[in-house]
Amino acid sequence: MGMWFRLPILILLLLPVCSLRLLAMPLAVGEGAHEDGSYLWRHAMGGVVLGQPAVQGQSLTLVTDGGNLRAYSLDGRPLWSFSARGRLTPFLTRSREGTSYIARTGGILIAVNASGRELWRANLGGELSGPVVLGWDGRVFAPSARRISCYTASGTLLWRRSFDYDISAGPWLDQSGGIILALANGEVLRIGPFGDVASWRLPSAPAVLVSVRQPASPNPAPGNQVILALHGTGDVRMLDPALPGADPVVLPRLPAAPIAAIGRDSRAAVVLSTGQTLMLSAAGEVLWSADSHIRVHQQRGVGTQGGDLAMVYDDRGVYVLTPGGATGFAGDGRRLWLTTLRNVAGLPALGEGVLFSGGTNWILYAWRLEDWAVTRGRASGGGSVPETSYGTGDPPASAFSASPMRFNENMIRRELDTIQRGILSGSVGRNEVEWIAFLKETAEGGTWPGTSQTGAQPRVLITQRIRALQLLSGIGSSNNVPWLVQFFRRERYPAVRAAAATAIGTIGFDPDGRAMEAFAAIASPMGSYRDEQVLVSVAAATGALCRFSGQEAYDAGVRVLIMLSGPNQPTAVQRQANLELASLR
Repeated sequence: MGMWFRLPILILLLLPVCSLRLLAMPLAVGEGAHEDGSYLWRHAMGGVVLGQPAVQGQSLTLVTDGGNLRAYSLDGRPLWSFSARGRLTPFLTRSREGTSYIARTGGILIAVNASGRELWRANLGGELSGPVVLGWDGRVFAPSARRISCYTASGTLLWRRSFDYDISAGPWLDQSGGIILALANGEVLRIGPFGDVASWRLPSAPAVLVSVRQPASPNPAPGNQVILALHGTGDVRMLDPALPGADPVVLPRLPAAPIAAIGRDSRAAVVLSTGQTLMLSAAGEVLWSADSHIRVHQQRGVGTQGGDLAMVYDDRGVYVLTPGGATGFAGDGRRLWLTTLRNVAGLPALGEGVLFSGGTNWILYAWRLEDWAVTRGRASGGGSVPETSYGTGDPPASAFSASPMRFNENMIRRELDTIQRGILSGSVGRNEVEWIAFLKETAEGGTWPGTSQTGAQPRVLITQRIRALQLLSGIGSSNNVPWLVQFFRRERYPAVRAAAATAIGTIGFDPDGRAMEAFAAIASPMGSYRDEQVLVSVAAATGALCRFSGQEAYDAGVRVLIMLSGPNQPTAVQRQANLELASLR
């Protein structure tokens, strides 16, 4: 039989195989440039994607079956893979610094840095029931079936709150930096960053909660926001955090059941089961309504995949994401684009104008949907970096500041012991601001920061000042790093200055690169600073910041460590710097 006779038979035999591969490949079909289903790039992952990928900066991470967390650049290059050595839940949250929070199905929460190294892990006491929520200063709110645990970004437990019923919805971050959630018995809770709880009892458990700010109140205090409780029946109730326990205000009913919502300033974007996307005011007024791809699919009789839905709402607009597609709206409700996805394993993610989704064929795909300018400092999911804080960086004077016993050694020791017990037992809670104030005063020498006379002899023992700095880092709010950097720059006692550097490294954040600037100044080969104790602490703290923080801090930190490893530095300093450099490879 000749070759040309056999070739058509071979083609016929291969057609079924090719057809199966085409059916398995996710397709992106949309308006305008996306009708051909073309993609920017694709990459084999070796597993099915669980949950929604997380985009932050110039990379994304995703969880795959088999217990792996994988990272890719936005142009499709594999960066690293982390094995959790156990099954993972589908929930993934990523911080502005690039830390990914994942959890094993047994309830072990794991923090993995931007380079794929484990930072810390903690036992939640139960399986993670939803995505981790991150507070303004990096604190971690982790939900399990009947519990919320709050950790610092470096893994110290600050407080826990347990409930009599399962969490039925949430948690979500509200506009004053706390979290809101609903319990299965119809109770709605607002839990503040320090563990304080306000509650409302509703006739039934709401499907979605969303926080919006009062239009005339730019201040993010709890009393200047309201919580909209959206029920599956379409009922809407407004709860006022300034009046916990008060009867809710009934607002106009929605035309269909809400399935997702997201708030920004004094507005809330809501997606209904019909596929309509609404923009609501704080008073429940519909400002605009538009059809998402869900609605278009229903009208066209096109099947959609799954019931999961995610939303992004930022200064660029409102974005609705489902396994079956995605839609982008401008802030005034104009539909910017619509795309359809098929054969997708889970929720897609949106970042820098590119849609990322994992296919049922174990391949990660990327589609360009919108021309976004590359931005730095955006929160994961497209939100802007918070410009507010919890007040821990500049607290009021402590209750002990005016006490005649303020400089008594025994009194200081007793209070430090109390704070240490609270940190070790995970019960900092409402004491956080007061304890931070006391620790700062003690580290300063017993006076309120900024009130001591220049050159005055501290009236607190150096050992107690050092211990105060150690405990301050245990509480771990990133809001305290600017103060620690200032303290490090002006402190004249080497042992105390070294403790301040160590505290910065323990907290693990460097807002605006201030700590690296201070460390580089004394590490410079052109400088004359040669105190071995301080420089060793600076090297260790720099290594810690490189492990915790993002790429910019990493690059600056490596430069500091290279300077500290130079031949002009003391031997112990060179050794520590080289150890830190080796740990970063």
